[in-house]
Amino acid sequence: MIQRLLVANRGEIACRILRTARRMGIHTIAVYSDADRGARHVREADQAVRIGPPPASASYLDIAAILSAARATAAEAIHPGYGFLSENARFARACRDAGMIFVGPTPAAIEAMGVKSLAKARVRALGVPVLPGYEGERQDIEHLAAQALSAGLPLMVKPAAGGGGKGMRVVRSREEVREALESARRQAESSFGDGTLLLERYLPEPRHIEVQVFADQQGNCVHLGDRDCSVQRRHQKLIEEAPAAGLADELRERLRRSAIEVARDIHYTGAGTVEFLFDGREFYFMEMNTRLQVEHTVTEAVTGLDLVEWQLRIAAGEPLPLAQSQIGISGHAIEARVCAEDPWREFLPSAGVLRRAEWPQGEGLRVDAGFAEGDTVPAVYDSLLGKVIAWAPQRERAAHLLGQALERTCLAGVHTNERWLSRILRSRVFLEARHSVALLGRCGEEFSAPVQADDAVMALAALAVQGAAGRHANPWTVADGFSPNLPAEVSVTLSSGGCERKVTLRFEQGAPRAAIAGAQDCERPGGSMEVADVRLEDGAILAQLQGSWRQARYFRDGSRLHLWEGGAHHELQVVDPRVREFNAATATGGLTTPLPGVVSAVAVEAGQKVSAGELLMVIEAMKMEHGITAPFDGVVAAVHFSRGDRVPEGSELLSLSRSADDPARI
Repeated sequence: MIQRLLVANRGEIACRILRTARRMGIHTIAVYSDADRGARHVREADQAVRIGPPPASASYLDIAAILSAARATAAEAIHPGYGFLSENARFARACRDAGMIFVGPTPAAIEAMGVKSLAKARVRALGVPVLPGYEGERQDIEHLAAQALSAGLPLMVKPAAGGGGKGMRVVRSREEVREALESARRQAESSFGDGTLLLERYLPEPRHIEVQVFADQQGNCVHLGDRDCSVQRRHQKLIEEAPAAGLADELRERLRRSAIEVARDIHYTGAGTVEFLFDGREFYFMEMNTRLQVEHTVTEAVTGLDLVEWQLRIAAGEPLPLAQSQIGISGHAIEARVCAEDPWREFLPSAGVLRRAEWPQGEGLRVDAGFAEGDTVPAVYDSLLGKVIAWAPQRERAAHLLGQALERTCLAGVHTNERWLSRILRSRVFLEARHSVALLGRCGEEFSAPVQADDAVMALAALAVQGAAGRHANPWTVADGFSPNLPAEVSVTLSSGGCERKVTLRFEQGAPRAAIAGAQDCERPGGSMEVADVRLEDGAILAQLQGSWRQARYFRDGSRLHLWEGGAHHELQVVDPRVREFNAATATGGLTTPLPGVVSAVAVEAGQKVSAGELLMVIEAMKMEHGITAPFDGVVAAVHFSRGDRVPEGSELLSLSRSADDPARI
């Protein structure tokens, strides 16, 4: 068995691999960039080695640096996790040339599936259904555009060497073809170092079904069941489950058999996932991921197996621990990916210090988190913070359990998506397994509508502010008013969603009340709440308002108050009327880059006339592209950054003028 293991990854997956390795008695070694110097995976490993500066290209993608760290720590094996170098045949070969075990398939197997065009041709020869499209060698934009129009729309553009949904573009009209090809090529070159693209017929509402396979060095191959990963945004999976719901037995058997045929054809070893699109009648091969998947946890939940342990044992030369007949599937498991992004601002990635991190606990629940309270979430990597997994005997019960768990998750310091995910899990379309990859495109507004802070929330928030300030835990226990430590009347001004309201806590004829002032700017009338009882303890508040109990978690972070109540996370500003923050950019109507990133494209030049909505610049941050568009018709006065430049949050990118004498900063 392997004695010393280096994990060539970071975040959640590094922590997850370290956990199994420790249980098996293996000495663990982490690597880190400067951005991850104090990261959780660094703290949890037996050793840690710096491998470079924050950009992934200079650290987690630097093969020489990782091998140097492995040699310096006498590592016997390297586990690549997922992402980064996990499907890089050159890295797998370099590990083995250096005399180290690569915990994954052979370089030849990675290469066989790494180029999607070649993989599809190979799988088609096996008789497995494959969608039609273009997989040719000629890759100039003009030829690809012609092939796209020839194949017919809608069409999917994919990086041939890609994975994880990065760089994929859907083309629905002739006008979108060239821009989609150019954008996909930029991201393919940036993420994979290979700009080769392929075109594929686009199914508007398929389900994404995949099969987990495992093979050993002795030639044995098994499947560990199937999964449904159809809840996606921008081709990134968000909710995954095992097994896939509602498949006929005959179809399920053909899917699993096809997956094993693909694995055997390329003499596969280790963990792999064969992915298919299912249109309700037939399934089509999409790709094979030659690595461990993010969603392997739901397979572990329904099989009771540790897939990382299987990987390590197979890499060490051991045979598969179980034969196909010995592998059983019990119950249903669903996973939700909790990411640092803002669902209420078009899923803008978020970065910063995780000021509060309370992950859920309970029977049937599992949390695989890469971040703990106090950790810094860097802007230069993937936005995944952790995964919450629920298991139950029935699918609907698992969805309910996971929804509750997400609503008990309390994260502050960065914007997160867990309550948005809970809305999806509670929707009828998901519970009835009528969802597809088009779910969020069709029902996105239903899940993304922000929750307004009502009078009860404002009252709870004002009471929590007093509790966070160290006041008496229960101001209502004294019959004649507030305790002596509190004034008879306290006012708190709170701002939420651009609406500022004053809450006054006071007694009226011996009865405690919370008076909430109206606000003309957001058309919210005033109100009054009877408060019969309040209990404050360990960041929790329980209050009886208007005869009904309301309960919430809260966290005071400077002038910000976070209040978590059920499916809502309210982030309120505690306003000091003596101090008014002045934002010059807001006052002038200017726009700046909303988060730190790298300029991946500049679409205009100084002196160029532009129209409102026209693309000016593209910023890549947290592995996604964000277009900066013109807010009005005008002329570009100056361009302050070039392609490849790194831009801090709030940077002025361009100067745009309505006329030669009226510049505005963008």
